[in-house]
Amino acid sequence: MNIKLTVVFQKVSQGYIGFVEELPGANTQADTLEEARANLEEAVTLVLEANPDLAEELLQGKEVIRESFSLVS
Repeated sequence: MNIKLTVVFQKVSQGYIGFVEELPGANTQADTLEEARANLEEAVTLVLEANPDLAEELLQGKEVIRESFSLVS
């Protein structure tokens, strides 16, 4: 499976900001575009690792159904 996300970088007076359009919370700021790219990769990893824990806290004590989900492109 190959999922493609849209990364946006914007030049600002302090360097660059970047974010992933499809993944709220995955954003960064850096002095150079190369640093922003590297930081954003780390930010995406951190968001994906943290979201299950955040969901678990939110859903604790509630009856839920969990299923695997795959995107086919």
